[in-house]
Amino acid sequence: MLVLQIIIKQWDKSQRTATHVLERANIPDRHPIIFPPAFYAVNKHCVIDRHGDDRQGGRLKYASLADGKIQFDRFQLNLDDKVIGYSGRTQSDKTPSVIGSLDNQWVQCKYTDRHSVFESDFYYWLYEEVTLNAIYLREFNDKIFMDTEPALVFENFQ
Repeated sequence: MLVLQIIIKQWDKSQRTATHVLERANIPDRHPIIFPPAFYAVNKHCVIDRHGDDRQGGRLKYASLADGKIQFDRFQLNLDDKVIGYSGRTQSDKTPSVIGSLDNQWVQCKYTDRHSVFESDFYYWLYEEVTLNAIYLREFNDKIFMDTEPALVFENFQ
């Protein structure tokens, strides 16, 4: 079973003070998995657990691809060989950069980004820090991210 936990921190320009930075830094980058809000997806082959901000709604995007892979946020996961890859900001025909195996070891991936938002006749930058914790388990463990350390940590993909 594939277990995906995503933590999304979002802020705008007014929230870049030292106090705000400290508040965001104190938000954990892993949690125990609790149903709900966690839910099963992809014909119950995957558990998705989302934490954090979603200012505009609909931030979490995932899809089953024709080749049996899963596209989750900027990541592509292969259920056959249990490998995670980074596909980047835009969906393209480019092959994802392989990060590593998820087979009974978990990987933590972090990236930051910003994008323009138009809201109430006003444009502003919405900043994000996204953390993805991912593992493929033979037997589900709701505390896997709390009881063990990640085998691999990747940050700030370009």
